[in-house]
Amino acid sequence: MTAAVRWAQPPGIPSDRGTVATVGTFDGVHLGHWRVLQEISRRAEAAGRRSVLVTFDPHPLRIVRPEHCPPLLTTAVEKKEILAESGLEWAVFIEFTRALSEYEPRRFVEEILLRRLGVEELVIGYDHGFGRDRSGDPDTLVAIGAELGFKVDVVAPVSAGGQPISSSRIRAAVQRADLAEARACLGRPYAVRGVVVRGDGRGRDLGFPTANLRVGDGDKLIPPEGIYAVRAQLRSGTYAGALHLGPRPTFKGSPPTIELHLIDFDRDIYGEELRVDFLQYLREIRPFSTVAALVDQIRDDVDEAKRAVDAAGGIL
Repeated sequence: MTAAVRWAQPPGIPSDRGTVATVGTFDGVHLGHWRVLQEISRRAEAAGRRSVLVTFDPHPLRIVRPEHCPPLLTTAVEKKEILAESGLEWAVFIEFTRALSEYEPRRFVEEILLRRLGVEELVIGYDHGFGRDRSGDPDTLVAIGAELGFKVDVVAPVSAGGQPISSSRIRAAVQRADLAEARACLGRPYAVRGVVVRGDGRGRDLGFPTANLRVGDGDKLIPPEGIYAVRAQLRSGTYAGALHLGPRPTFKGSPPTIELHLIDFDRDIYGEELRVDFLQYLREIRPFSTVAALVDQIRDDVDEAKRAVDAAGGIL
């Protein structure tokens, strides 16, 4: 098995040895998903087959019911970054289209999984739904597999805090800034990627220079406004930080921003893309009567952010 996952569009993978596959949206690639990935890797290695994950971009609901499509826990780029550590041989990103949404379950299995990907074994989560109007479920796949000659294994739910892990549960936790629950379900901190853009320089004038972030994917779930302790991954390394997300009421007329102060860091990183791991919600955003009062509060925020990052395992 290769050390790093390879990306493909179907039918771009060799299926001469047959494959052990899983299929789904895998938004978040959380611990429940990870259990499925571990299982297909184990089975593929034991049988001398290729391990394959099949996923979709964009999210299927973006095509069939855009008004119900949830904000994403992981964009396609983020999903690839996480899957690179999975031990899989291949990840196949299928463009989800209106035409694909009309496939009946059996057609999807025959055309995509069998003919294009050579599936010999299929491992899925207990709540898997697929095909037109999600008319297919695990029982459907077991029946089709018995008829067409491939094995199907259904992985039971994985729990955290006594409740099953799901993307919707993690989404709700992030939306209420419960970062501890999100981390317990994901197995890692919730993260957002952004590009550093030029701001108004006010942070530097206050003695706390900030990197202004622009998050390019409008489908990405952003935590609620507030002040956060974060860990930032740059090209040059990992740094502790304090992040302001939202309005700046002390300065009238200033637009909302995502501003990151990197602790013990003062280099030019304009144009660089970085990843921000959200570790702890520190406080709400509020106006201050004087700039001096704001500076005192920022100093306290930075000190608290340092402690929070240390408590979360440091900068790694």
